[in-house]
Amino acid sequence: MAADGDERTSVRTYVPGYQKERWASHAEELDMSQSEFVRTMVQAGRSGFEPPEDESSEDSASANNEERPSPDANPGGNGLEDRVVETLADGDHYDWDDLLAALTDDIEQRLDETLQELQSEGRVRYSGRHGGYVLDE
Repeated sequence: MAADGDERTSVRTYVPGYQKERWASHAEELDMSQSEFVRTMVQAGRSGFEPPEDESSEDSASANNEERPSPDANPGGNGLEDRVVETLADGDHYDWDDLLAALTDDIEQRLDETLQELQSEGRVRYSGRHGGYVLDE
């Protein structure tokens, strides 16, 4: 039996297809599952981040079930901001609709893949009679 806090839980993230392919290839080279690879890389990346020396603010935050303050004003960056800058870096001019399309181009593919996965796991089903998707509980 797992000790408290040792239960496994799922974490989802979305990355561009090329990145997932690179990770899968690297995981295969290391003879690891993709989950094990991502978990290991995240832990390795975190190893350079030390908790604040003043533990009192950390203790009070966890006692109040609050998130600890980050040592960096923008630790994870702003993903959308980064994507906008990346898209505009090619020097072309984008109107609102073109920029929106450039930033959301993979959402349909991601939704389709996610729905297929959820259906294969038996968690979601499509009801033709009701004309939509529903949780299959």
